Amino acid sequence: MQIRFFGVRGSLAKPGPSTVRYGGNTSCVQVKMNDGRRLIFDSGTGIHDLGQEMMKSSESPIKVNLLITHTHWDHIQGFPFFTPLYILGNEVNIYGPGRMGGYLSNILSGQMVSSYFPVNLESLGATVKFVELGEGVFEVDGVHVSTFYTNHPSQALGYSLETGGVKFVYIPDHEPHSLHAMGSEVGAFPVHHEDQNHVKFMEDADLVIHDAQYTLEEYPSKVGWGHSPYERVVDYAIAARAKRLALFHHDPLRNDEEMDGLVEKARQRASGAEFAPEVFASKDNLVIELVENPIARIPDSSKGESALLVSSSVKREKKVLIVDGGCQMIRLLESTLQEDEGITFHHACDAKQMETAIFEKPPDLILLDLEFPGVHGLDVCRFIRQNTNSKVNNVPIIVIAGKRFEQDDILECFAAGATDYMTKEFAVFGLQSRVRDWLMRSSFQVDRRKELRRSRGERGGPKEERRYGKGRRIFDKENS
Repeated sequence: MQIRFFGVRGSLAKPGPSTVRYGGNTSCVQVKMNDGRRLIFDSGTGIHDLGQEMMKSSESPIKVNLLITHTHWDHIQGFPFFTPLYILGNEVNIYGPGRMGGYLSNILSGQMVSSYFPVNLESLGATVKFVELGEGVFEVDGVHVSTFYTNHPSQALGYSLETGGVKFVYIPDHEPHSLHAMGSEVGAFPVHHEDQNHVKFMEDADLVIHDAQYTLEEYPSKVGWGHSPYERVVDYAIAARAKRLALFHHDPLRNDEEMDGLVEKARQRASGAEFAPEVFASKDNLVIELVENPIARIPDSSKGESALLVSSSVKREKKVLIVDGGCQMIRLLESTLQEDEGITFHHACDAKQMETAIFEKPPDLILLDLEFPGVHGLDVCRFIRQNTNSKVNNVPIIVIAGKRFEQDDILECFAAGATDYMTKEFAVFGLQSRVRDWLMRSSFQVDRRKELRRSRGERGGPKEERRYGKGRRIFDKENS
């Protein structure tokens, strides 16, 4: 397997004398298997050079599988300049995150309307197919691919591919959910559940390409921007026992000499670990060879949850219950999440309203103010998780806290049954992304439970048990 970098810069293309060694093009990476099969990750400005190179080859017609992590401009701005798109007979299959109210094809074609570009998507010569993804697994040309939502102010996916006994992971945009554990040894396992899952996604990879745009010193002024300090990325790679780590998505303000210093510090951080990865920085045109085993088994994608979105996952109306003593949260969400996304918001400002809203029609997601009047938010989490009705006790709960959590706060929060947490200083786009991610996960779970029941011929239990479960009146007792 050959991995070649065509674009490694983050946020903004930055060609010029100060970036000549590491490169100025935005995200684009090609993975080519030994038998010629090819996957392309992202279509930043680097995809222009890749397209030109492909046109010079003897390959005809050209088949492309393009995997988009998210649709921020630095990851799609090279798409209209990808020459194979314009050649009749070529085939371009585009995979990317699906979301409520905004389809992948609409977003990519939006930058090709006449105001921005002289050729629209419908005029391309190649056959273009769009495939929308959530979290899960799927197969592309015999390659096993896994997806995982990253923490970014846009719905974004990380990709892991496995073939020929080789595992490759690509995560260009991600911000830690929490920097904890702090003060522990390098490579310590994180305490936040989503950070733990992030490490597991990278586990035993032969090569990880990971966003490392900032340093821990720079990070406090960049919170909510959706990118990682390199120190935490090194820790993730150590905890995941990854063999190689390529630092990626370089800050456009960081020149070649500064990149040299960052790489050296990253290597020093990794050097004392028992399972230290080889650490280096991505560079335009850098080629990495990973040795495939021709008799290695490819993982069976049919045994995992499919990442391919079904129409019901996208179109089914989603209900978000906001449990908050005031109205600020619901106003914020309703003003930022568009109406056509199929989300309805419900508001509970006391325990009685909350109990009714949860049990009469269980929501797909709960946003819970930690300082909810009359009942502490973590008591609410415990109550929901102890219920016997799976429609109630499996609902994702995002706890909203008034302060940034310390490590003990995080552990207590998750022990009580919270799914995630955010502070009230969060950026609007970060909240949008987090809500969408959990709603998509929730939709998947609902659709899969229905399919499982249909396959088993199940109709469910008694009506009252399905609706309410056990322990419904706890809040009446506590607040009487």
